[in-house]
Amino acid sequence: MQAVHVIAAEAAAVVISDRGPVFRAALVVHILAGLTSVVSGALAAASRKQGGRHPAAGTVYFWGLGAVFATATVMASMRWSRDAHLFAIAAIAYTLAIGGRIARRRRPQNWAVWHAAGMGGSYIALLTGFYVDNGSQLPVWDRLPHLAYWVLPAAVGVPLIVLGLVRFGAPRLKPPRPGARRTGAPPAPQE
Repeated sequence: MQAVHVIAAEAAAVVISDRGPVFRAALVVHILAGLTSVVSGALAAASRKQGGRHPAAGTVYFWGLGAVFATATVMASMRWSRDAHLFAIAAIAYTLAIGGRIARRRRPQNWAVWHAAGMGGSYIALLTGFYVDNGSQLPVWDRLPHLAYWVLPAAVGVPLIVLGLVRFGAPRLKPPRPGARRTGAPPAPQE
């Protein structure tokens, strides 16, 4: 039987099975990268979408999420039967972030929509992975059914992303102004 280490937090104790020094080192980096990603992702989302804070925080978020994915890969490879789903969540999160970053750099048509959906979706996946792995050990969250850990981040995050896209004028998501001509529609008759 393997040893079990307990890390005492202020409000709760989180139980972590011991897989040796490589696992522990990966876990420490994973936690630090996850915290960095949560904070920098929130800063990027809340800042004005212009040069300065938004791209700087977004870059920190992207590389922090890359470290989360790399360390999740290491830890899942050591406990595959227990952590395969967490590896999948981390892979989805990082893939979405890569897509969001590519959209920003290459700027295809509607790139802002692709960028926001990719980066916002990756943030939702990051939080989902955290809650799926730790929700049962967190105050208040420990009272929720396990399905809530999978669903709540998206239930809150997706409407916020759509609201942001509509608010900031994303094409095809913003409701047309009354009497406005739609792209591809025949011109309005002139009087």
